[in-house]
Amino acid sequence: MECLYCFLGCLLLAARLPLDAAIKFHDVLSNERISGYLREHNQLTGWSSDENDWNEELYPVWKKGDSRWKNSWKGGHVRAILTSDSPALVGSTITFVVDLVFPRCQREDVSGNIVYEKNCGNDTGPSPDLYVYNWTEEGSWGNGTNEHHHDVFPDGKPFPHHPGWKRCNFVYVFRTLGQYLQKLGRGSARVSVNTANVTLGPHLMEVIVYRRHRHAYVPIAKVKDVYVVTDHIPVFVTMYQKNDRNLSDETFLRDLPIMFNVLIHDPSHFLNESAIYYKWNFGDNTGLFVSNAPTLNHTYVLNGTFSLNLTVQASVPGPCPSPSPTPPKPTSLSSAGDNPLELRKTSGITCLINRYGYFKATITIVEGILEVNIIQMTDVLMPVPQPDNSLMDFVVTCQGMMPTEVCTVVSDPTCQITYDTVCDPVGEDMGHECLLTVRRAFSGSGTYCMNLTLGDNTSLALTSTLVSIPARGPASPSRMANGVLVAVGCLAIFVTVITLWVYKKHKEYNLIENSTGIVVKGKGLNVFLNRAKAMFYSGIQEKDPLLKHQPGTP
Repeated sequence: MECLYCFLGCLLLAARLPLDAAIKFHDVLSNERISGYLREHNQLTGWSSDENDWNEELYPVWKKGDSRWKNSWKGGHVRAILTSDSPALVGSTITFVVDLVFPRCQREDVSGNIVYEKNCGNDTGPSPDLYVYNWTEEGSWGNGTNEHHHDVFPDGKPFPHHPGWKRCNFVYVFRTLGQYLQKLGRGSARVSVNTANVTLGPHLMEVIVYRRHRHAYVPIAKVKDVYVVTDHIPVFVTMYQKNDRNLSDETFLRDLPIMFNVLIHDPSHFLNESAIYYKWNFGDNTGLFVSNAPTLNHTYVLNGTFSLNLTVQASVPGPCPSPSPTPPKPTSLSSAGDNPLELRKTSGITCLINRYGYFKATITIVEGILEVNIIQMTDVLMPVPQPDNSLMDFVVTCQGMMPTEVCTVVSDPTCQITYDTVCDPVGEDMGHECLLTVRRAFSGSGTYCMNLTLGDNTSLALTSTLVSIPARGPASPSRMANGVLVAVGCLAIFVTVITLWVYKKHKEYNLIENSTGIVVKGKGLNVFLNRAKAMFYSGIQEKDPLLKHQPGTP
């Protein structure tokens, strides 16, 4: 009986030895599964099963929370950032990129060593050392008697000896779909996967990164990310309309064309050789538009809310299905509809498969400012010559809705350097005709670029013009002429006032109280004087630009 117990104990011990001695690849990386995960997958080209053994002697395995992670890198922690160009259309190639982010003041040099940046101090001050890790001094790859012992991947395969491989001091292990890929690299690594054999849906990509440490390796970072493989063409649509104030709210203006631009997410250029068709339904009873161009303009002529629908069709190569007793026989592309499994044979081993992408949006159409024009520019006369300042009146017209604000931006002749920006509200007493006068001040002579915008809640119409301000000295002919006109006008007013005063003093037989004619003339004179004051002194308020809404007012 004692011998039997010993025999059973030996069997149990022998059964445990492989478990303790052999760590698998799927044991090193997390065993997390996302929804819909399947253990069995088609073979990825160049990848190996994660049931293979992992060399824990060269590549130690540390679980999450292991205290050794704190000392895995000198001077801090290394972060790994994993990105991909997901989503990927099935059959295309998806690319994953891992970038290492080193602690502050550390970087990788041209030799693959990690050095401290010059003139960069961290919390402990600048480091007296030049190198964080000087792997060149530790010894080159492939030298010595232990060459085949340490320059291998975790599964024992030797490093590829491509040009510059000895400057690659990081080992990246990618794992997905029950398979792994090993890669020797520097501070960044890139891997591409053909999705022809990948099942549809979301999948998990995991990466663990090791750094060189003498004749072994130390884990420094883990990262994972979800990617998606789909049989629908990933489609995005941008919409642009002139005068639309907010391009992101899907509210556009009536009677102005909207430019729709289709963007197909195809970073691997899988669809480059495919014939692509775009089927548009704008939801305004204008019918179906079919085009082979990704850009199309459409104008809505009614206000309201409309449902936009786009279908993108592309024929891509794919495997032919197994023969069926009653295979579908579509007569043409149009009769097959939008069935993503529609097939057309091109040879004995491949078929063309129609793939589809879809885009939907709800668009709101409202009225807005359709157009703005400057029809007249007038120099405003000033009572006191000011060589360094000039006033200009701009007569502006618009079409569509009445604006609620007007803004001007005055800049240099190239319209690049802004000098002044002024915005003013537009009064509600404009009536039904969009006509207003905008007064603006210019400092000094020269040529200016002026952008003028009229806006409301939904639209913003723009026009531009070049304004030329001539040089004017205090004694220039134009200023002297203006001064003579002003002096003559004042002299005429003065003579009129004196004449009336003398007339009233000496015409004693005619009582002023009963002289209606003189009262009327006096009122007329007051009106004349008030108008003269308004004409001569209206230009003094250049710091507070005026908006005048009377048609034809200069």
